[in-house]
Amino acid sequence: MNEEIRARRAACTDTFLGNGLIRPRELLASIEPDTDPDTYGEGGVVTELEGHVAALLGKPAAVYLPSGTMAQAATLRVHADRRASRTVAWHPYCHLEQHEGQAHQRLHQLVGRRAGELERPLTLDDLTEIAEPLAALLIELPQRDLGGTLPPWDDLVAQTGWARDRGAAVHLDGARLWEATAGYECAPVEIAALFDTVYVSFYKGVGALPGCCVAGSQADVREVREWRSRLGGTLFALWPGAASALRLLDEALAEMPARLRHAHAIAEALAGVPEVRVVPDPPQTPMLHLLFSARAETFQANAKRLAEETGLWVWPSGMATGDPDVIRTELSVGRATLRHKPEAIAEIISGLCIDAPV
Repeated sequence: MNEEIRARRAACTDTFLGNGLIRPRELLASIEPDTDPDTYGEGGVVTELEGHVAALLGKPAAVYLPSGTMAQAATLRVHADRRASRTVAWHPYCHLEQHEGQAHQRLHQLVGRRAGELERPLTLDDLTEIAEPLAALLIELPQRDLGGTLPPWDDLVAQTGWARDRGAAVHLDGARLWEATAGYECAPVEIAALFDTVYVSFYKGVGALPGCCVAGSQADVREVREWRSRLGGTLFALWPGAASALRLLDEALAEMPARLRHAHAIAEALAGVPEVRVVPDPPQTPMLHLLFSARAETFQANAKRLAEETGLWVWPSGMATGDPDVIRTELSVGRATLRHKPEAIAEIISGLCIDAPV
């Protein structure tokens, strides 16, 4: 985000994206004044959060880390170190492959093995084509780059069982696991039971300060905790992020069914807007992707005008799709989205496609 766009966002007063504009004052207010601090990740609110997350996910233990990039690669390293293979199978859109500078390979000597096709979720049939031994299977729920899609439950159970039968660990990239609970209509513990280790994030759907947890067996978590220290993640004080997460997590989790209903209502309102297509339709979780029949320049100009004239912040630009006449955006349905009527959101979205009069 360049300085011009950053300044424009700072001047806005409202948005329907996710949990809102989330100013520093709001984030700091999510930390209870009487928070009990930790020391180097031990004790206080950090230990309290770890226990709470472990209970939510039905795992013996959990460890708090400052970033998912650190957490997931370290967890997969732990699984690989116990097995004869360094190979981890994942979907082509896996975050470790797409957005982390190949840290899994350069720091942990892991090999990513793509399985399945880019534009659909992983299936059991995709996995059965793999012949080589695996250290682990990584599954992302929901699949963020596919608009929050989920594999059918029975196929998910079959995928995790396939990996275990072959001696591989099963790891959940649950950056948005809280959203997946609404899609599967079940508690986090039911999803987590399918996996050996589970990563969850607190700044995305929860809207807390950055930070995450990895939950699993006592042995797995002890080793991830050691890797946190080796990688520089055991800061002298981790309590601000942990306190923010503990304050906001349960409320956000309880709100996910309402967020999913709102996502469905937005999709229904957009059914009458031919220039915009919802992916997936209907939404499977409280998030969706939107495909706009608009050129990037048109979209950017409309977003800028909307911010400057009304104070409403929307996406400053869209993602390229390979078609210059179609762009893509992601709408995470959060606290801010719930404050806006679906019909009003649809009207604003439709206006982003309109060419300004000459």
